Amino acid sequence: MDRKWTLALSGFQYERLQAHLHPGDGLEAAAILLCRLVTGDRSRLLVYNYILAPLTSSARERDHIIWPGEVLSRAIDSAEDEGASLVLIHSHPGSMLAFSSIDDVSDRDIVPHIFAGWSEQSPARYHGSAIMTPDGAIRARIYDAEHNEQMVDLVTVVGDDIKYFWLEDIEGSNPPAVVQPFCDGMTDKLGRLSVGIVGASGTGSITAEQAARMGFGEINLIDFDLVEHKNLNRILNSSIADAQESRLKVNMLKTAIESYRDNCAVNAYPLNISEREAVLAASKCDVLFGCVDSLEGRYALDLLAQAMLLPLFDVGVTIPTRVSTDGRVVISDAFGRIDYIQPGRSTLFTREVYNSESLRAEYLAAADPDAFRDEAAEGYIKGIAHEAPSVIALNMQAASASMLEYIARAFPFRHESNANYARTIFSIASAEQDHFAENSFSTEEHPLFATGLREPLLGIPSLSE
Repeated sequence: MDRKWTLALSGFQYERLQAHLHPGDGLEAAAILLCRLVTGDRSRLLVYNYILAPLTSSARERDHIIWPGEVLSRAIDSAEDEGASLVLIHSHPGSMLAFSSIDDVSDRDIVPHIFAGWSEQSPARYHGSAIMTPDGAIRARIYDAEHNEQMVDLVTVVGDDIKYFWLEDIEGSNPPAVVQPFCDGMTDKLGRLSVGIVGASGTGSITAEQAARMGFGEINLIDFDLVEHKNLNRILNSSIADAQESRLKVNMLKTAIESYRDNCAVNAYPLNISEREAVLAASKCDVLFGCVDSLEGRYALDLLAQAMLLPLFDVGVTIPTRVSTDGRVVISDAFGRIDYIQPGRSTLFTREVYNSESLRAEYLAAADPDAFRDEAAEGYIKGIAHEAPSVIALNMQAASASMLEYIARAFPFRHESNANYARTIFSIASAEQDHFAENSFSTEEHPLFATGLREPLLGIPSLSE
């Protein structure tokens, strides 16, 4: 996975930009992306805002556009306050997914002007330009302070659909071909992606098995727990020897995957997702699967998806009980839940998967069991989720539904919009499956949106460097 640069946008940003850049008059249009930079082996530019160049005041033609000075000045002023990078994006109404000679001349004129006009003491190290064709495909490039050009390897859009625009898929100036789900092309695309699987037990081990067999190029397993005899009935690939040796679940899964995949990098992180190194490891992934049984873990993943503009698939299973008329405790149903979280939209918090009270209750249970019992006995703590023991058949259905949800969004094949499937809940007892649309949940402006790895990580003091 030789990738240096990624440009990441949320779905709602992308939709607004596409509508503005291709208004239907056949003329070029422009906007400026304001990006926070996350550096590393795979540097990532996170679009946190944008400025649209007015259609009426810009000098627009079919094959070029003159950037309005006022818009550029406003973008530089805003970016300086944040230490941000600018990416100047304009449309190619003629569908040419390549930079023209006019674009090259424009960049040679404007990019040095941006660097030279930077008045802050710590100027951004990179600025760039991009083009969008009418079908929404994006191609981008980056310049360093010496004006050296580097092409962006991947542009990602995380919305109702998950879009990947790979540089290597562009032949000449033609947009890349559509990839069919479940075919060789999908396997090839997955081979370039990094997946983070947080939780390596009941649903996590099954998710890891699917990710490996489907062809993800890099698999990052995060879990601090050990294999025990009691979980041999639901953790794929676990053995009696693993339990006797108290092997780490992530190490056991890594060994198993490497026994049938020789073209996959498998990284095992024996950590809690609430630890700094685990957050940093997960932040480098392209997609996250949350397979944890703790609210604290879901909370961390919820924040990370917003901060790094990552898609998150959270899976949970529950077996509720009730007291029958004769006083016996009986199983009332078996549920599976899959939530898809996209940056800038509803979160696990706004969907009430957890709340401040349930997080506090979980914390008390872990830190002071006596205090927790006292408060629970007084009825002070309400609404805490109790994960019932699960079985492998239920886990398999939930984990499979979670992975299929990812495929449906990255390689769309549904008969209707993916926006209608923000949450899926299935009931084994009633043999029913319900879907909830993204607009059925409330959305709030998230303070961590596209903030990257700003300290303290995820805004949590205990994760400070």
